[in-house]
Amino acid sequence: MSFDINNRSIVVWAALGLVAFALLPWYALPDGLFSLRGPAELLGGHDSSTALAQVLLHRRPWLALGALPLLAGLAATAMVPSRAQGWLLALSGAFGVAIVLAQGFLIGLPNADANVPAGVLSQLLDPAAVGQPGFGWGAVVLLAALLTQAAFGMARLGAFRGDLFVAAAVVVSAGLLLVFVAFPVLRTLAGAFLDEAGQPSVMAGLQRVANERIWGLGCLGSGTSCGVAWNTLFLATLTGVSTTVLGTLLALIEDRSDSRVRRALGLLAPLPIITPPFVVGLGLVLLFGRAGLVNQFLEWAFGIEPGRWFYGWFGVWLAQLFAFTPIAFLIVRGVVQGISPSLEEASQTLRANTSRTFRHVTFPLMLPGLANAFLVGFIESIADFGNPIVAGGQFSVLSTEIFFAIVGAQFDQGRAAALAWILTLFALGVFALQRGVLGRKNFTTVSGKGDAGISMRLPTGLRRVALAIAIPWLLFTLVVYVFAFSGGFVQTWGRNYTPTLDHFRTAFAITAEGGALQWAGIAWDSLFTTVKLAAAAAPLTAGLGLLIAWLLARVQFRGQGVFEFSALMAFAIPGTVLGVSYILAFNVPPLEMTGTGLIIVLCFMFRNLPVGVRAGSAAFRQLDKSLDEAALMLRASTARTLWTVVLPLLKPAVAASLIYSFVRSMTTVSAVIFLVTAETDLATTFIIGRVGQGDYGVALAYSTALIVLMALATAAIQWLVGDRKLGRRDAAAPRPHDTVARPVATSL
Repeated sequence: MSFDINNRSIVVWAALGLVAFALLPWYALPDGLFSLRGPAELLGGHDSSTALAQVLLHRRPWLALGALPLLAGLAATAMVPSRAQGWLLALSGAFGVAIVLAQGFLIGLPNADANVPAGVLSQLLDPAAVGQPGFGWGAVVLLAALLTQAAFGMARLGAFRGDLFVAAAVVVSAGLLLVFVAFPVLRTLAGAFLDEAGQPSVMAGLQRVANERIWGLGCLGSGTSCGVAWNTLFLATLTGVSTTVLGTLLALIEDRSDSRVRRALGLLAPLPIITPPFVVGLGLVLLFGRAGLVNQFLEWAFGIEPGRWFYGWFGVWLAQLFAFTPIAFLIVRGVVQGISPSLEEASQTLRANTSRTFRHVTFPLMLPGLANAFLVGFIESIADFGNPIVAGGQFSVLSTEIFFAIVGAQFDQGRAAALAWILTLFALGVFALQRGVLGRKNFTTVSGKGDAGISMRLPTGLRRVALAIAIPWLLFTLVVYVFAFSGGFVQTWGRNYTPTLDHFRTAFAITAEGGALQWAGIAWDSLFTTVKLAAAAAPLTAGLGLLIAWLLARVQFRGQGVFEFSALMAFAIPGTVLGVSYILAFNVPPLEMTGTGLIIVLCFMFRNLPVGVRAGSAAFRQLDKSLDEAALMLRASTARTLWTVVLPLLKPAVAASLIYSFVRSMTTVSAVIFLVTAETDLATTFIIGRVGQGDYGVALAYSTALIVLMALATAAIQWLVGDRKLGRRDAAAPRPHDTVARPVATSL
């Protein structure tokens, strides 16, 4: 039997799947893979055995069907790369995926409830053997191998330019989005079209959507409030525009000025993103609430009676501006850093001043970053739950309505699903608008040619405007944090302001007993769990997000629009709905993960995935395709080209994705509040529990510790990732008033 070297990847994946079939537990273990006490459990354990042992010893012969397609894949490697080989790989891989999933969904737990399709195959199989728990690592690895084998077959048939790596990346990424985004979300959204008896009903869904409380326009005439859909749309548009403008000004100051504000900007601008959302809301309430500092000053100075003017759309918008501007800043900063100075120098050489160069050269090249920042800000706003709850007052939005529909006394999942549909359509609309505005315009600024130019400084007028806005915003940031965290250092906020560290001792006490350190503080367990799960989710989120961004920017394939929207879909769904979706989808076999740390990691990962995708998309649109093509012409594989050529040029996007995914995993509340257990309690849910008990001192002390920890983690990530090297000069930058670069006349 001959072997073609081009079939090496096929052999590796088929062998990996067979090894998992023979050596890894097929079913999920309650205490994890490392709970196995020895190799004997892989053979003798009824539910801890490998698939091979299940077939031979435990009367589950149907599992053997999952390995047969991999044997067919190995047999296909005896063939030269051709369409015949492609058909064999594609059909066998697809059959294997279908048969394994069918087994998992149709054969559930023994003695299952009548509503669970556990007994569908009971008449065809041995009654004593029917019943199985959810998939374990053996099944997961085998499914990945089968899916990859099907992708290789598609590549051999001519799809994805015949590139095995590209085919596997597209198919596996699409599979992950289908299982962990589309499947749970659509399962929840389907509830909008079920009547009270649980039967499908289109009319029931239409009645839930066409509701006066959702679409009412009473605020335009009668003085009553508008519907929650209009409130959400208005607030999201205002937040998207304002965060994009402010984030852009901050990014320009950071990269295109020599102001001393840059140091404070680097410290304070990302601060809101590493803060639990309820802490920011508390600081704003302490400032602008009825008993806040501002109202007390107005009453003392002008006799104005304290009111609730802060609570409403203004308070929510201010809180969202405060919370989401750092995201826009991180996204736009990477785009600004990628603009080629040689283009600006060419404009100045042609006697254009800095203002004209910025308007006609720099700003148009920033459009991908601005559009991505607006999209993320818009979707973050419609999905936000914490800020409207804290500062909304009587101003209702879709996310709060969904929350009360799920956890309130009404417990109306159908209404919550209908409201989630509206949020999804809003996200889809702004996504389509963004694509229509940018179209197929070219924004390439980093090519394979050398570029040792110096970035142009901001025009004087724009620099002054940016500083006039940025400096008050930075001061405001500082004030909010001072007020928010003062409660952690006083005995009792509002009654006894005696300075103390007792709250920190209660949360993070360390004792030494018997020569060993004891983590005696009540907060240590939740902190260790949160750091562990967030650290696991961050690199996975960044890696998958950048891979998807590369596929969208460099590969053309059918269904690309649906693929991109699926990657952004998690942002269009409020965190509470996403958490409930995960419970409904992953609470029963075959995808049974509820109560484990894995489901929290997956929720972190796919909830934060859109930021990595958008940051990567903006960065990839600046990279000339000739960089990829040059490496491929030198016989580098696609994977090696990504690792050695493309990835070093994406360091700002990598850092943004890593930082965002880590800190949002550390601070998220709504997406995981239904997923935590006593063994997987997280920092934010612990803090909310202390607040519910009235222990604000410990809650704010814990929040302060979290901010310090995440600030250190952010600095460490930026140091580890490093800066993008584009070969630009380090010479002294031109002064702001140098508006024209005049050519030097020479004579021969």
